[in-house]
Amino acid sequence: MPEQIIRKENGHPFYAGLESFDDFAAVSDLTRYAPAPDDWLVVIADIKGSTKAIGEGRYKDVNMVGAACITAVLNVTRGHEIPYVFGGDGATMVIPAETLPRVRQALLKTRSLAQAGFGLSLRIGAAPVSRVRGAEIDVLVAKFRLSPGNYIAMFAGGGVGLVDKLIKEDDGTQGYLMVEDSPDEMPDLEGLSCRWEPLAAQRGVMLSLLVQALADKREEAAGTYRRVIAGLTEALGFDPQKNRPVKASNMRFRWPPRGLKAEAKATHGGQGYMRRLLFLYWQSFLQWLLEVFDLQGGGYDAPVYRGELRENSDYRRFDDTLRMVLDCAPDEVAAIEAALAGFREQGLIAYGTHQADSALMTCLIFSLVESEHVHFIDGADGGFTMAARQLKEQLVATN
Repeated sequence: MPEQIIRKENGHPFYAGLESFDDFAAVSDLTRYAPAPDDWLVVIADIKGSTKAIGEGRYKDVNMVGAACITAVLNVTRGHEIPYVFGGDGATMVIPAETLPRVRQALLKTRSLAQAGFGLSLRIGAAPVSRVRGAEIDVLVAKFRLSPGNYIAMFAGGGVGLVDKLIKEDDGTQGYLMVEDSPDEMPDLEGLSCRWEPLAAQRGVMLSLLVQALADKREEAAGTYRRVIAGLTEALGFDPQKNRPVKASNMRFRWPPRGLKAEAKATHGGQGYMRRLLFLYWQSFLQWLLEVFDLQGGGYDAPVYRGELRENSDYRRFDDTLRMVLDCAPDEVAAIEAALAGFREQGLIAYGTHQADSALMTCLIFSLVESEHVHFIDGADGGFTMAARQLKEQLVATN
């Protein structure tokens, strides 16, 4: 069965106290957001050269390292609820100041793992919310409910984008980039799992899309996102639920799982890679038996878990950029592309899309008994990373 991490014991009064919502269209409603506290920090981790790695067919490794950043931070901040967004080749988190020393060490260890275990270069950095807060620039946080007890964060206000820029432009002297030597230790990645087969498109195309509003004022940007979401909903025939990438018809668990070696590399801790891999072979074999025969055992109830997994799939996100993975028919792809091109012609957005025949799923298990688990979705062949190339080209052309 998948391993699980112990979830937070006590929520932090900021994020834990936010009222959640479950209508994704409401991500464009600024009244759903609250300003992050001044003394919190925006932390960003991303893989340098991820496009090259994906071109080499290593998109599963890229996703694993991106999800590892979130897992490592959550495992050293138990007692707090941490808002986060998975980006495919990295992650964005907003953390209380008192957790920074632990978070820094966890991410430095993850950077070492990324290099030694996967041959990937991880860039990590942070900036206080107070640094980015100013006229029309803020870090706003909302709480989107996937299912009872399972939440992901949404970020607005422009602050996340500014922090990303500060980190990428830091030459090592500005204090945003974490340039310290990485500890020769493994991060705590308990709960990170990578066992399900790629999710084959059931309608024809697995479409990854990124949309960024070009308006400077947050109210105007929110209005643009509201129009874009409405346009996408219309293009999908006003029934976006049918375009969920995780369905009962495409969930496949084989043994041994193809992602097991990557999971062993990421989670072996101090016990050694081979020992960890052998344990995961045994554990995943038990999970496979439970899945094949629809059984319950050790807190793992196969049919119940599959249903929860579909509900808890994180295929729609917002962090000043709209991110989606949708299972679409070819005519729906054409309608979406036409709608996005129309908004582009009006000077409202920059966007990027990528088409694949499947999607990938990376899992984070908090508690099976309490039905708390989240599953990160990205298009195959580096969906979000490849879509970002077109987005960046459009942003350059706009400027």
